[in-house]
Amino acid sequence: MNQTQLFEAALGIKAPWYVQGVDFGTELTIAVDFVAGSRFAYPGVPGEHPVHDTVIKRLRHLNFFQFDCYLEVRVPRVRLPDGSVRLVEPDWMGKLDGFTLLFEALVLTLCREMTFAAVARLVNLSWYRVKAICDRYVNLAVAATDLSELTAVAIDETSCRRGHDYVSLVADMDARRVVFVTPGKDAGVVERFANHLEEHNATPAQIKSVSIDMSPAFIKGVDEHLPDARVTFDKFHVIAHASKALDGVRREQQKNDPALKGMRWSLLKDADNLNLAQLTDLEALISQYTTNRTARAWMYREQLREILDRKQIHVVSKMLRRWCTGVMRSKVEPMKDVARMILRHFDGIVAWAQTRQTNGFIEAINGLFQAAKRKARGYASFKTMRTVLFLIAGKLDFSAFNPHAS
Repeated sequence: MNQTQLFEAALGIKAPWYVQGVDFGTELTIAVDFVAGSRFAYPGVPGEHPVHDTVIKRLRHLNFFQFDCYLEVRVPRVRLPDGSVRLVEPDWMGKLDGFTLLFEALVLTLCREMTFAAVARLVNLSWYRVKAICDRYVNLAVAATDLSELTAVAIDETSCRRGHDYVSLVADMDARRVVFVTPGKDAGVVERFANHLEEHNATPAQIKSVSIDMSPAFIKGVDEHLPDARVTFDKFHVIAHASKALDGVRREQQKNDPALKGMRWSLLKDADNLNLAQLTDLEALISQYTTNRTARAWMYREQLREILDRKQIHVVSKMLRRWCTGVMRSKVEPMKDVARMILRHFDGIVAWAQTRQTNGFIEAINGLFQAAKRKARGYASFKTMRTVLFLIAGKLDFSAFNPHAS
């Protein structure tokens, strides 16, 4: 086997293509040509067609040891029966001009785990070219996504820049993957998602369950654009509001009761996660529940947690109304705000008993995105953020566009 045959075997090049020559200096350049007189098929046009002329394409390929490797390919343009002339790209040319499929697959794999800047340094490419490869594949995969089986979604927002710039995510509750990303956190988020469904073999009417926080904008959007969806407010958001109210009571009372200083985490943590000293302090406080408002606020929070842990919807409904009545008769003002919030969103909170749907996994995705954003020292545009979110949590299948990418 001579040198050109070796590289043909390594590259997987088959007739009519062949390696014409190899040049090795500070980088490896492999010249690829086709046999004179060859005819080529063109997608959508029957038969094989004669070559009209050729164009030289320089493609970045996987490194040859530590050296950059390029293929210089003489690509044919064929004349079709209607007289038009079209470029015929070899199977191994990438989706972005200037790369092979194998190189693009490598970049995609790395970018799922590393920042664009780190990948750019590793493969000796500009940040913009790395991002362009990822943008192209994400756009192709999202455009080809079939949402016909989607019935349950979670919607949440995450900050994209300092200030009040937000991006909202819609995730498939069953597949645990992001299916839609859009700027903002208003009712238009849900409207744009409904339009997205219609573009991907689905309809808004097929969405039967939506898990959201208590954002008025999201509630309004679901009511208007996902008419058949049952809204669930997961218990963790409700308990978070109760914990915030508890901390508010503690802060106010500690002004006159120094014993409460240093008890913040003893009150906010689950009792199972407290050490012996914290547990002792907590038990001493709870014993004063008849006279101590912080102790009563803690008990209200724990009662609420216990109610929402139940699975019988009628029992939860009855106990939750009783809880709200008891809190409204108390003098623990911040907890009254929680009771009013529960009454305003009663059906969605009670729905948790049946659906058990939570935004926990989508908030975990938000955490991954924020970590990636910090590593990259921020992202300048929504388009970049969208691409990163889909790479991290979209579970996109790129194999339809590149057999080397999963």
